[in-house]
Amino acid sequence: MAKGLVTFNVDICKGCELCVVACPKKIIELDKSKINAKGFNPAHVVDMDECIACGNCAIMCPDSVISVERL
Repeated sequence: MAKGLVTFNVDICKGCELCVVACPKKIIELDKSKINAKGFNPAHVVDMDECIACGNCAIMCPDSVISVERL
């Protein structure tokens, strides 16, 4: 069961992948099937059930795109 809920403001994500590197569970990746308003592939969580709500992704994001809620 997920310990956190991670949401991304996909419209302003620039696909820098800092969140991908920061995630200890390796459950974040760029969504190659989507392109946002800025022309980038936004990040998303591939398996929310594995999220431990550590917040590393949100801390690393230079554009404050990510919100982490503890469940």
